[in-house]
Amino acid sequence: MTTYENFKFDLDADGIALVTWDMPGRSMNVLSQSSMADMASIIEKIMSDDAIKGAVLTSGKDAFCAGADLSMMGGQAGGSGEGSQEERVKAMYEGNLKFNMLLRSLETCGKPVAAAINGTALGGGLEVTLACHYRVASDNPKTQIGLPEAKVGLLPGGGGTQRLPRLIGAQAALPLILQGTSLDPQKALKAGIVHKVVPAAELIPAAKAWLKEGLAQPKVKLGKKGPEVYAIAIQPWDREGYKVPGGDPHSKGGGQVFTIGNATLHKQTHGNFPAQRYIMSCVYEGLQVPIEAGLRIETRYFTKLLMDPRSKAMIRSLFLSMQELAKGARRPSGVPAFQVKKLGILGAGMMGAGIAYVSAQAGMEVVLLDTDQANAEKGKAYSEKLLAKALERGKTTQEKADKLLGLIKPTTNYDDLKGADLVIEAVFESRDIKAEVTKKAEPMLAEGGIYGSNTSTLPITGLAEASAKPDNFIGIHFFSPVDKMQLVEIIMGKKTSDETLAKAMDYVKQIRKTPIVVNDSRGFYTSRCFGTYVGEGLAMLGEGVPPAMIENVGRMTGMPMAPLALNDEVSLDLAYKVREQTKKDLGDKYVGSPADDLVKKMVVDLGRVGKKAGKGFYDYPADGKKKLWPGLADLVGKAQNPDDLDVQELKNRFLYIQALEAARCFEEGVVTDVRDADVGAILGWGFAPWAGGPLSLIDMVGTKEFVEACDKLAQKYGPRFTPSKLLRDMASKGETFYGRFAPNKEKAAA
Repeated sequence: MTTYENFKFDLDADGIALVTWDMPGRSMNVLSQSSMADMASIIEKIMSDDAIKGAVLTSGKDAFCAGADLSMMGGQAGGSGEGSQEERVKAMYEGNLKFNMLLRSLETCGKPVAAAINGTALGGGLEVTLACHYRVASDNPKTQIGLPEAKVGLLPGGGGTQRLPRLIGAQAALPLILQGTSLDPQKALKAGIVHKVVPAAELIPAAKAWLKEGLAQPKVKLGKKGPEVYAIAIQPWDREGYKVPGGDPHSKGGGQVFTIGNATLHKQTHGNFPAQRYIMSCVYEGLQVPIEAGLRIETRYFTKLLMDPRSKAMIRSLFLSMQELAKGARRPSGVPAFQVKKLGILGAGMMGAGIAYVSAQAGMEVVLLDTDQANAEKGKAYSEKLLAKALERGKTTQEKADKLLGLIKPTTNYDDLKGADLVIEAVFESRDIKAEVTKKAEPMLAEGGIYGSNTSTLPITGLAEASAKPDNFIGIHFFSPVDKMQLVEIIMGKKTSDETLAKAMDYVKQIRKTPIVVNDSRGFYTSRCFGTYVGEGLAMLGEGVPPAMIENVGRMTGMPMAPLALNDEVSLDLAYKVREQTKKDLGDKYVGSPADDLVKKMVVDLGRVGKKAGKGFYDYPADGKKKLWPGLADLVGKAQNPDDLDVQELKNRFLYIQALEAARCFEEGVVTDVRDADVGAILGWGFAPWAGGPLSLIDMVGTKEFVEACDKLAQKYGPRFTPSKLLRDMASKGETFYGRFAPNKEKAAA
């Protein structure tokens, strides 16, 4: 019998082949060169062997297939590789078309193939099943079925943009593909993506039962001149008289889908994300031609997208770097694995309550301490609220919810912290209060335990002065809301040990979040860079740029929220207090911002401190939608005429001021790894994902061009746009951040 490297092949007495995908040495199946070569041989065997009547394709692992090997794809993206650009484009096109034609040969092999989806099937994994004639999925609610490529700047390149719309219609398929949405098996069944959902033990029998029933039926002629085949071995789109569900693009219903869809897409993406635009084109053009021509259209757009530098940046940051950091790429070696069994949290406000929830979710015993028992109980109630929503949506069970809540103990007694492996301080941003609670809580730590501060701005080295063991003291900065935000910024004080860093990273891994490591500095990395975005919005306001234009341009850059609205969300009084504390700490060294006077006037003179007060840069009526405060016009004086303003320059100001600060942080050693800088920016404050992060943006623009543009902005708007010494040095040498400071440079060069 023929053997395969990545598949097992068994033929039963009924002539049904069980093809089990099980790549050696991997926890999950992926589409690689070797697995595709095996697939081609298996399809040929199914077609040519008369003993084989049909086949079931399944997986020998917990998941079906996670999709393509993106590490291989990342090397091709952005036009990377050997040979001329024309040669690279041709090789990419032909390589991807080969895969598309491979799946086409599967669905036209003349024999029925059922996909038994025993776990997650994403991207290329789902595309393989869409080329099968029947799909049955196991009822595991953790199973995810979808085409997530758009989330990392790609489009489904294995027929996903052609088969899914032909299967369920463009109106249903487009949102799933454009947003990269994953569905559980029941939702996939309801959407029409799978035909049946059964318990895992019944998966293979259900697939075989469908085959046997279909094989018992008489054969039919494929087209007017084609061979006779089993009816179940013909895809819907290969049948005579097939019509796209909901209508093709030229029908009344189908036409509306694309007219409205294009308008909505532009409103959401502002043209920053090429993948979404190309997906729309693939579906629109592909549905007007036969499937094989549609697959060629998809391959053409897929290749074009791979050549776009934005795709390379997004794949690198949103997939490769994020995965490396989540797995502990920055963890010091030689430190034994550390597990937090008992966690103490000081302060039961929004941050403390959120940290309690995600930690209990990971199975830790959590002591939630506050000065007032009612506040501590309120902090625990936050977890109850989140669990109630999860129960309502079917995401958890009552038993699991009760178990999680049982792990959280609200208290005012410091003795309850005894034996904690980790204590995280999440009290008000006051150095004195933080020092007081540190002295009370630190003695309660278990032997080998560590102490973390959730401060977002105050230097860790200064806070560690209150600690009896500054080498065990570290910054663990969460982002709000903690249950949704994936990033944790770990801050090293001057005396923080590598052992403490490793332990903090192990805790972050336990709660399934992504850590970045930064060195001590006022505002650290994320708060420093984030502040430049909201600060630039305030500077524009002071210059008389119309407030609505500031907000619209902010969103046009790809930032998730407009700057003035973001100021209101964070709260202006907090920004004012941080500025005042910084002025006090730095004295004569403090460099003022154009925003200082404006923030002071809003907070001190007008009491407009933001959303929490119902008034800030916006008014927040109790019974209506927020609106920009009309009084802003009087506050800033004469407004400029929008027609006289250069929108591209405003966009550049928002993006470049953040990138400049990120580069300064890199030069100062606040952040020392390009992955931390880019991933931290996207996950931490939502820096334009299409750019792959602020350092990727500089590389994309070109260091020389970036420096020249910033010099012009500095002449016009002030020294905050002056490029740093490092940037000028890189510009003079034609260097990039990912060239000069590539992670694992020796390994990459080898």
